[in-house]
Amino acid sequence: MSLPLSSFFNRDLSWLSFNERILLEAAKEYIPLLERLKFLSIYSSNLDEFYRVRMPAVRALSKINKKKASRDELLVLPDVIDTINETITIQQRFYGEILERIIPRLNEDGIELIYKQGLPDEVATRAEDYFFTHLLAFLQIVPISESESFFPENNKLYQLAITLDGSNEEKAFIIVIPSENVPRFWYLSSGEKHYVVFIDDIIRYNLSKLPGFEHLKEVYSFKVTRDAELDIADEYEGDLAEKIEKQIEKRDYGFATRLLYDASIPAKSLNILVEFLRFEKATLVEGGRYHNLKDLSSFPVKNSKLSFNKWPAVPFVVDSGKLLLDMIAGKDILINAPFQSYDNVVRFFNEAAADPSVDNIYITVYRLATDSRIANALITAAKNGKKVSVFVELKARFDEANNIKWSKKMKAAGIKIIYSIPSLKVHAKIALVTRRNGRNVGIFSTGNFNEVTANFYTDHILLTSNSDMLTEVEKLFLFLEKRRKPEAEDFIDFRHLMVAQFNLQERFLQLIDREIHHAKQGLEAQIMIKLNNLEEEKLIARLYQASQAGVKVILIVRGICRLIPGLPGLSENISVRRIIDRYLEHGRIFVFANNGHTEIYMGSADWMYRNIYRRIEVCFPLYDEDIKQTVRRLLNFQLRDNMQAVEIDAHGRNLTLDRGTEPLSSQYEIYEYLKQSASQFSTSS
Repeated sequence: MSLPLSSFFNRDLSWLSFNERILLEAAKEYIPLLERLKFLSIYSSNLDEFYRVRMPAVRALSKINKKKASRDELLVLPDVIDTINETITIQQRFYGEILERIIPRLNEDGIELIYKQGLPDEVATRAEDYFFTHLLAFLQIVPISESESFFPENNKLYQLAITLDGSNEEKAFIIVIPSENVPRFWYLSSGEKHYVVFIDDIIRYNLSKLPGFEHLKEVYSFKVTRDAELDIADEYEGDLAEKIEKQIEKRDYGFATRLLYDASIPAKSLNILVEFLRFEKATLVEGGRYHNLKDLSSFPVKNSKLSFNKWPAVPFVVDSGKLLLDMIAGKDILINAPFQSYDNVVRFFNEAAADPSVDNIYITVYRLATDSRIANALITAAKNGKKVSVFVELKARFDEANNIKWSKKMKAAGIKIIYSIPSLKVHAKIALVTRRNGRNVGIFSTGNFNEVTANFYTDHILLTSNSDMLTEVEKLFLFLEKRRKPEAEDFIDFRHLMVAQFNLQERFLQLIDREIHHAKQGLEAQIMIKLNNLEEEKLIARLYQASQAGVKVILIVRGICRLIPGLPGLSENISVRRIIDRYLEHGRIFVFANNGHTEIYMGSADWMYRNIYRRIEVCFPLYDEDIKQTVRRLLNFQLRDNMQAVEIDAHGRNLTLDRGTEPLSSQYEIYEYLKQSASQFSTSS
């Protein structure tokens, strides 16, 4: 029997709680000022994506007749839409308050961000020169009364300028802010004083100097957010890459999901804008004077005193005269990025490309770096006569174009490219290298094969020669080459790996059931899980059953969490915490006490519907006892974190933890621990 909907948090409200947690980081006084601006940037970028990806679905579901709605559709009803809008409005106000607290602090350090004010005299003249010599070259001006073909693109910046003509009648113009052609911020240094100005304001304060704008009345900013989902038919025939390329070209021209406008705009001017854009059905959202504050990530002032201290990645040194591939053949290695250097993941593929004993290289690709050293190593391997097979997921949202680019390059080099499976994403992060000497090696990772994101995503990468695991990986690659969704007849006996569409959900349910059995027998029983998102109801329901049986369930969930902790009779033995820090928590870890015989798994899979039912995911066991001990230590640091962690309560709120006399930041402690035990940790076997 399924649980009532009241037993689960709403997915989208939980995500908004996560985004609020990022705002809370920006609000912390002890965080360096420039890092606080970056957190504000991340919040804005996240919210833009929410409006592009989630809001179209939310709005569509909200229109379904309640009596005819399915269970999933009931999760999004009109009152939830109202709550979402109210929540975002409150967060946006908080955002403005934080930024207005940061600005005076920047001034104290000699950095003046011009914000909602006129240009100082020492800035105005040089800003005028910048307007005429740089900005004007890209400035598009659209008279509303004369244009019928103007189309506002997704997340571009615009201004609505209102002027008076000779008859004192108002005329309206749309000004396209050229932030794609010039930096969003103009930077001016004068002695020890540094000025940072939005180009929006440089345009605002110099527009009246142009012919036809002498009687400029006011300027109001706005932007449009459009649906970003790709509408791609799942077909076997035809070039899927070509179809996706065509859809990408249309992405910025999708249905308008939001018109964000300056709240000070008069109703009359707003109506003129809405009517001209034909946005009567779009969601109208009040905003501030400045939009696209995700651009704060490119704030032009660099100051080490106002930024995080750098943590150089802990190196893993291969013994002189030895190949990394041979070391892996002798013992498992676990790399914890970004605390430990990702270079040896790149070295793994470089060595495989050059090693004459290597026959085959198999790898799944979800998000490659723009200038990927790994992809270049694969190309070199193919040129060196290796058989290289690359499964490329073309439907990785917002990375489709980059994946297509690399697919074409690799294919031209002779690499066998296997494209996306119809109606199924391959999200697994696995690689296999087969050698004629039988000393096969492989990689199992919680994150993408991407050396750029490895600098700021916390992930775990297992390099292993475990023959049982690698045999199962090879079977999976052979199946993926068929490019079809698994059916009942496609049974593969995975005894070590958990693979979504084959055995992953069933195996996790069995592991939870075993803990329930131990608890009922009075034996040691505990479940500790770290995820990015927790949504799928069947797995959540089984965690509720574990709690009811007396199993202690400890969850670390960065983002969406639909499980409600601390409900009497349902989840009083479950705690949930969320950690936000300088690095993005991304690794997935699953720990089952098993009456003292602890089992630990890692992998690519969150517990979301898409991961469980619509993707190929791989979770893998840790068999090395030293590595298992290290992972438990890393988790213990996170469970003791009282600076960057918050507790999620039964109302979905982010509750600050009591720091007591020993404040602890888990990412700092993990870095220090791995730095101090580098050689022992990196070569554990």
